[in-house]
Amino acid sequence: MSTESQPASDRKNNIKQRHQDTAADVVPPNLKLYIGGEWTPSSSGETFETRDPTTGDSLATVPAGNHEDIDRAVEAAWTAYDETWSNYSAADRQRVLENIADKVEQNKEEFALLETLDNGKPISESRVDMELVADHFRYFAGATRVNGGDTIPSGGESQHVQTISEPYGVVGQITPWNFPLLMAAWKLGPALAAGNCSVLKPAEQTPLTILKLMDEVDDVLPDGVVNVVTGFGPEAGEPLAKHPDIRKLAFTGSTEIGKQVMAQAAENVHDITLELGGKSPLIIYPDADLEKAVSTTITAIFYNTGECCSAGSRLFIHSDIKEEFLDALASTAEDLVIDDPLLEETTLGPKVTEEQAQNTLEYIQEARDAGADFITGGDVPDDEALEEGSFVTPTLIDNIDHDNRAVQEEIFGPVQEVFEWTDYEKMIKLANDVDYGLAAGILTTDLTKAYQTAKDIEAGTIWVNQYNAFPAGQPFGGYKESGIGREIGYEALAEHYTQTKTINIALE
Repeated sequence: MSTESQPASDRKNNIKQRHQDTAADVVPPNLKLYIGGEWTPSSSGETFETRDPTTGDSLATVPAGNHEDIDRAVEAAWTAYDETWSNYSAADRQRVLENIADKVEQNKEEFALLETLDNGKPISESRVDMELVADHFRYFAGATRVNGGDTIPSGGESQHVQTISEPYGVVGQITPWNFPLLMAAWKLGPALAAGNCSVLKPAEQTPLTILKLMDEVDDVLPDGVVNVVTGFGPEAGEPLAKHPDIRKLAFTGSTEIGKQVMAQAAENVHDITLELGGKSPLIIYPDADLEKAVSTTITAIFYNTGECCSAGSRLFIHSDIKEEFLDALASTAEDLVIDDPLLEETTLGPKVTEEQAQNTLEYIQEARDAGADFITGGDVPDDEALEEGSFVTPTLIDNIDHDNRAVQEEIFGPVQEVFEWTDYEKMIKLANDVDYGLAAGILTTDLTKAYQTAKDIEAGTIWVNQYNAFPAGQPFGGYKESGIGREIGYEALAEHYTQTKTINIALE
């Protein structure tokens, strides 16, 4: 019997049982904080639950760290830096990072299953994430060997001027819930390659895969080099951002929280990297290949259930092809498989929490109240088997004012607003008419036109005839309120996790 022909009650029970069985296999037991190479409870003894967004069930009980735990972690990190890690050569650090990548690859299916249970993303997408995690650690393993300084022409023979790159020592890192382990790799890779030790606080919604990673790499990573403190923002995140003994802070999350973190870090004049929100435009020219354009648009907005800071959430479609394109796009969106994310055929899973689902539905209702037209979606799935999960249907909205809050603000869900264009200058003005500038996409067969459009868009990453491609080595970061600094690429290591020291020697 196919799942489609089963009664909803049976399908619901099957989903719940499948998730319980998988959790029993992959959720680490007795979760604790990881400080100084040891597993330890929080100083307060308080805990919280992380829940499965598909079933609503509790997956695990996790320590709720606080300022005392952050203090312990920072102290452990400095001890590790002073006594061990600062003595590691670039070749030594390279081997450690390669070993971390090996551990991820050896356990990638368990990591992927755990990520899907904790976050809700389809298992096919979690597997891609794990491949990228390993690849990013390997990229920065290689980068350790090329991170150096320069010799500066001094204008005379009596001086020798050179620069050297030195690590900060101990850095603080705060990661989001949408790509839990991948975002940790984005931060840990360059930090460790540069020679820093880390205190990392994962998002409280999705702490499981980073804790599993620390368990797997415990035998290859010197004690205290990476410390993980789980907990909530005010109790653990803020004390980390304000801690006087960290020298650099990296944060990925919403622009609203990013501004708070920036202010907190300013108390001690910490260097900072912020990768924040987005409201990215996807621009489609009339000469674009229709089939490829539809496929790319689906990836741009519905990948990871729209929970991507770079999501192409504003679609600018040329009037010559609008009707044909939207018919094809709506049909494809309606064919997406919304179901248990542990199933291979599922293409759209639940949002990470019920709170996030309700937040998305509130934006949808605001667009509806404003008189916008809904091409498809705009609700929760009509499927009793999924009623305990945090699901939202893929949604396409037309005829909405570009000044509407649902257009101007990041929804962070499977919702895309459509805007018709004919005049290039007016379209570019609208494309740039948001506070964000993280990413953009351009679909056209005319690469000269694509390049000019890319130059005119105010964004840090521009994809042409593709979307959401994040190969290791490609710098990623935003313009305007989308953040400060770059991640993934060599720039993250050379510019954001090292300090430049100038040495000027008088030779006579």
